[in-house]
Amino acid sequence: MPNVPDHVPTDSLPGAVVKAADALAGAARDGIACAPVRTLLDDGDIEAAYAVQRLNLRREQAAGRRIVGRKIGLTSPAVQRQLGVDQPDFGALFADTAVPEGGEVPAGRLLQPKVEAEVALVLGGDLPHRRCTVVDLLRATEFALPALEIVDSRVRDWDISIVDTVADNASCGLYVLGASPVPLSGLDLRSVQMTMTRNGETASQGTGADCLGGPLNAAVWLATALAERGDPLRAGDLVLTGALGPMVPAAPGDVFHARISNLGTVGVGFAAEGDHR
Repeated sequence: MPNVPDHVPTDSLPGAVVKAADALAGAARDGIACAPVRTLLDDGDIEAAYAVQRLNLRREQAAGRRIVGRKIGLTSPAVQRQLGVDQPDFGALFADTAVPEGGEVPAGRLLQPKVEAEVALVLGGDLPHRRCTVVDLLRATEFALPALEIVDSRVRDWDISIVDTVADNASCGLYVLGASPVPLSGLDLRSVQMTMTRNGETASQGTGADCLGGPLNAAVWLATALAERGDPLRAGDLVLTGALGPMVPAAPGDVFHARISNLGTVGVGFAAEGDHR
């Protein structure tokens, strides 16, 4: 993360929000995970956590980073069980966090990465409605892609609640997109089957239905949530719709491949220790 600019105003924000944002920004900048930020915010105050997220997003944009879409987190019951939460959340995707398909994540780029496979949607139209429907989403979606999201946490040991992950930009790290766009016409995303391997061995499996009953349901939830906050999805946005199965820890030297039926394959590697290319 670039150095945090001093000129992003914080005077109107509660001190606890600024302290939590500073802790997470410092962890990203220094490469040292911080303590859970839920101790700084009112217990269970998700809106305060989103205020933390927005502050750090504004700081990053002021430093020159470009938001290219959104991600939905905590859509899979398996992932919810892993983290002890019971609802989805969302975060922002930056242009500089894209990894080429088949590429390699440099050693030390992330603090404590985990990988999950999901369906990505690319929008060809805006979704401004406060009550988005599946029809709205279908009309606005240009194509789908298989994707890997490499989630990360700036919170030490992934000791997170819903407040921690929301504040931490929904635990965003990096993402990888498959190379062959697929139109939604005739495609039932609920029934797709996902298998992800780590170093050639099956590490995670799931279906489209494991993502809030279907990736389109997840995307409708996101479109509504963002429109209600006055920041709707727009044409050209990338949407990562959420994990289709359990997330898997990544170590230096690991190689991941995912196959999602009717969408194709996507893969990424992690550089070995000491390789900081």
